[in-house]
Amino acid sequence: MNLTEVQTEQEYIVSEILTNDEELNAFLFSLGCYGGEPITVVSRKKNGCVISVKDSRYNIDNELASLILVR
Repeated sequence: MNLTEVQTEQEYIVSEILTNDEELNAFLFSLGCYGGEPITVVSRKKNGCVISVKDSRYNIDNELASLILVR
């Protein structure tokens, strides 16, 4: 499942990022969002969500959230 489908305030593990865009992969890696890392959707907004990765919070849009697969 991806981040648009998960429950808020529950920790998941990133299993895969569905993109071939190297810049996007590098950006997510710089945030600490890569395979094997814990991630939590803190809250949902109309066009996106707030995620918590490595004790930091980020606002991402639904398009990006749909590319991040978790287990």
